[in-house]
Amino acid sequence: MKEIKIACVSTFLPRKCGIATFSNNLLNAILKADIKDDFNKSAYVIALEKYSNNFNYPEIVKNTIRQDYQLDYIKAAKYINYSHANLCIIQHEFGIFGGESGTYILSLTRNLNIPIIVVFHTVLKEPSYTQKAIIQKLSRNADKVVVMSKLAVKLLNTIYDVPKGKITKIEHGVPDFKFVNRRLTKSKYNLKGKKVLLTFGLLNRNKGIEIALKSLVEVVKKHKNVIYIILGKTHPNVVKESGEEYRTYLHGLVEKYSLRKYVYFYDHFVSDEELFNYLSAADIYITPYLNKEQMTSGSLAYAVGAGAAVISTPYWHAEELLAKGRGVLFNFGDYQTLSNILNNLLDNTNELNSLRKKAYDYGRKNIWSEIGKQYIVLISDVLEKNKKAIINEEHIINPLTMPHFTLKHIDRLTFKTGIIQHAVYNIPNLKEGFCLDDNSRALLMTVMAWNQLKDNKALELLPTYLSFINYMQNDDGTFRNHLSFNGNFLDENGTEDSFGRTVWALGYLLRYPANSGYSQLSFEILSKALPNFIKLKEVRSIAFTISGLYHYLKRYPSDEKMMNLLKDLTNKIVNRVNDFKSAEWYWFENKLTYANGNVPLALFYSYKLLKDKNILLTAQELLNFLVKIKFKNNYLSIIGNNGWYEKGKLPSLFAQQPVNASSMVLLLNQAYKVTKDKDYLEKMYKSYLWFLGENELGIPLYNFETGGCSDGLESYGANRNQGAESTLAYLIAHLKILKALEKDLAHH
Repeated sequence: MKEIKIACVSTFLPRKCGIATFSNNLLNAILKADIKDDFNKSAYVIALEKYSNNFNYPEIVKNTIRQDYQLDYIKAAKYINYSHANLCIIQHEFGIFGGESGTYILSLTRNLNIPIIVVFHTVLKEPSYTQKAIIQKLSRNADKVVVMSKLAVKLLNTIYDVPKGKITKIEHGVPDFKFVNRRLTKSKYNLKGKKVLLTFGLLNRNKGIEIALKSLVEVVKKHKNVIYIILGKTHPNVVKESGEEYRTYLHGLVEKYSLRKYVYFYDHFVSDEELFNYLSAADIYITPYLNKEQMTSGSLAYAVGAGAAVISTPYWHAEELLAKGRGVLFNFGDYQTLSNILNNLLDNTNELNSLRKKAYDYGRKNIWSEIGKQYIVLISDVLEKNKKAIINEEHIINPLTMPHFTLKHIDRLTFKTGIIQHAVYNIPNLKEGFCLDDNSRALLMTVMAWNQLKDNKALELLPTYLSFINYMQNDDGTFRNHLSFNGNFLDENGTEDSFGRTVWALGYLLRYPANSGYSQLSFEILSKALPNFIKLKEVRSIAFTISGLYHYLKRYPSDEKMMNLLKDLTNKIVNRVNDFKSAEWYWFENKLTYANGNVPLALFYSYKLLKDKNILLTAQELLNFLVKIKFKNNYLSIIGNNGWYEKGKLPSLFAQQPVNASSMVLLLNQAYKVTKDKDYLEKMYKSYLWFLGENELGIPLYNFETGGCSDGLESYGANRNQGAESTLAYLIAHLKILKALEKDLAHH
């Protein structure tokens, strides 16, 4: 007998939420589904909670996730992986998950080891950057995605680039409502002799009930026996943010329009049975929603399933569900047309009955027992094909799937003086001015881009950054670091880091000169800076400088003075490591912070020239220490700068910075070149994929629209600012991966 054990991630009853009700009904339908194949079916729920609500959950709920606790999602994934579930169904709505636009759900899917089906309750036509990224990432992680309308299929395919073969349309299920005598039901609710209008669902301002109330002013002049029932509690999120303001507003309209005897508010979260009784008693069901972009309405599906005569505004779900005479549509906010439609239908019993019959007949196809069968077929198909794709299984990135290399954001950040260091979103933040660090990074990147791709924009931008470096050099060969936008120096002496990064860029330009003028100026600046090399004390600064020396010596291998300087600086790092290292902590200080990969990278460079096995051993052990910490979950997990990682303490998870991912790409690339260990090659590719979403939250940092890179991965999602450091870090990593792929694919 085939085994189906489902883990469902969703809100769940008794939480008052439409998705909670949907999940309850869906799981019941799946477990009771009667199909030819013999399945042993079971299921459990991981329930989403806005807070620690302590709901009295039914037995099917085995665990909970606190919406705004990112670690809960990772713990839930581990629970599911060890629970023997063989498939996970995730009910997706942006508002029920934590993080920006609900990014935390990606932490869960990122860590699941079983097939996933995602049910999208909302598919936006104009998503924000983060919303689009989440839907795309969820769809890539899922084996199948389910939507409830034809339009949702189209939007997923055309806007979110989800392949049609991955999308399945299964309509919203409805209870098995039996057609009953309306008069008997009306008598049960003391509605005998009344023309009953009904709207139900959790109240919020998007419901547009004020439009229906305004339309009644004309209706009740002609039909004195009308009663309009507004059934449902106010949405819990609305209550939390603004209390019962909307309901109070509606009560005020009832008084204003003198409708007190025609309108009844029933402030309850009703059961399916009670809801069906009200639908059976209703002559007309109204959904006067204000927003067209409503992909799914459970209340509308229920009304059609119950065989109600429906009048609705033309939001997406209504347009599709009420087509072919299954309902009547009126324009958003058009209360006069609604009045006319109501009067016409209340006067025309035959037309009312025709609407009811068409709706009921269509709804029979979507009763939960039928929907359950469709899901079982889908689930069994997914399990049959359960060869869950492992990302980068061949350890090779397809160059065709990489973002197109573009300098449009770098060009946006670059002015005549140099590159602006910060941005507000993708707009240069002129208030922050320029810094040597970023102009040196920009010089390194543009030399790489010209050397590898012969990119004309890189060649055009390159002299701007070289000119800035020259301008910032002091008479003693040191450099200032910060310059205001209006040209004022903001410091006398820059940091050792900015000095080292500049030496690195200048050395690289000397190795790969775009023309003789650039080479000569680079040599002059470097020569002037030379007396300061031996004064460096900070390990990272020394490492940056070694990287520059390495490239210089590849161009001028006979320069013994520089070779001896390389030995001295390398020994400084090796000695510092020996002073601090222990069996558990192989590092040069008691804290892991930023750009960690650049230190062993420099030692790998030194080994290439000095051939000292002790240098190689130190480089490998530093690298392996970093790999052990950063690849625990088979993807790059960068130490965040919210506290970093102190010896004896837990590492900080956020904010993760792109410069650290880039340094790991460079390090692992050089480690592979030296050792030929393919594990380093695999981890290099994984480090690059951090930028594209293979990270803690599963969300991309690279912005395909702007060509920029987000400044960091925060607990809530991506930091949307796209400054120079982060974008340059991405582009340097991108270029290094292209170079590695060129050689790797040629080898294959």
